[in-house]
Amino acid sequence: MIIYLAVLMDFFLGDPKSIPHPVIFVGKIVSLGEKIFYPMKNKKLAGFLFFFFNLAVVAAVIAVILYLAGLQKYIYFIVNLYLLYTSLSWGSLKKETSYPIKALEENNLDAARTYVSYVVGRDTENLNPEEVLEATIETVGENTIDGIIAPLFYMVIGYFCGLPLLFVYLYKTINTMDSMVGYKSEKYHAFGFAAAKIDDVFNYLPARIGAILMLLAGIILGYNWRNGWKIFKRDRYKHSSPNSGLSESIFAGLLGLRLGGPHTYFGEYMVKPYIGDALKKPEAADYRKSCRIMDMTVLLFMVLFLGLELILWI
Repeated sequence: MIIYLAVLMDFFLGDPKSIPHPVIFVGKIVSLGEKIFYPMKNKKLAGFLFFFFNLAVVAAVIAVILYLAGLQKYIYFIVNLYLLYTSLSWGSLKKETSYPIKALEENNLDAARTYVSYVVGRDTENLNPEEVLEATIETVGENTIDGIIAPLFYMVIGYFCGLPLLFVYLYKTINTMDSMVGYKSEKYHAFGFAAAKIDDVFNYLPARIGAILMLLAGIILGYNWRNGWKIFKRDRYKHSSPNSGLSESIFAGLLGLRLGGPHTYFGEYMVKPYIGDALKKPEAADYRKSCRIMDMTVLLFMVLFLGLELILWI
C-alpha cells in the first residue's frame, strides 16, 4: 500500500518546495565524499573509495532514521511514506519540462532556452525552437527510467525484502554520484569511473523493463509502435550510455522524430549519432505525447507490481 501512496503523492504533488528534499541531502553527502577522496593521487582508487563511502553513510543515515521513527508506528509510516515519495520524480519531471514548451508557445525563445537548461546537460543558449523541443522530449524519455522506473524497480525489490526505503535510497545515491562525478570530463575521467560504470550496471534491468513497457504504452496509446520497434532494434546502442539509448530510441520511433546528434556541452562541441528518423518536425504536441508515454509506462509498471503481489499472495 505504501508504494502506491508514494506514487500517487509524487504524481499529484511533485517535489516539495518548502520542506527539505532528502535527495538534496544525499547530494551533500556525495559532495563531502568528493572533498575527502578527490585529493588522493590515485584517482581511480579514490573514486571507488568515494563510491563505497557514500553508500555506507547513506545506509547508516537511513538505519538511524528508521530506528528513531520506529519508536512510534504512525511516525514510522509517515517518515517512510515521505522518503519514498521524494525518491520519485514523476510529477516534478512533468512540471519542469512543461516550462520550456509553454515559453515556446508564447514565442519566448530566450525563456525556453533558460528553462530547458535546468533539465538538460547541453549548452542551450543557441538552441532553436526545434532543438528545444527535441532536448525536452529526450529528457522525458531518459528520466522516465532514471527518475521513475529505476527507483520504483529498487523500491519494489526492497519491498519484497522488507527494506524498500534502504534499497531505493542506495539506488538514488548511485544515481546522484553518477550525475555529479560521472561526466566524461578531464577532471572526473578517472575519479568518476566507478560511479558511472556501477550506475550503468544498476540501470541495466530497469532500462530494459522500461523500454518494453514504453513500447506497450505506445501500442495502447495508438502511436506508431511498429516504427518504435524498428528504431529500438536499430538505434538502441547508438547512445554513449548502454541504457539511455533504449528509452530514447523508443520515444524517437513512437513519435517519428530524430533525437540525439551533435551538441555543445560546457563549451565543447561533441559529435554524437542521431537516434531515429526525422519523419516530421517536432511540435509541442509531440512533447505532450511523450508525457503520455511516460504516464502509461509508469501505470504499466504499477500493474506489473500489483500482479507480482497477487501471485505471491495466491
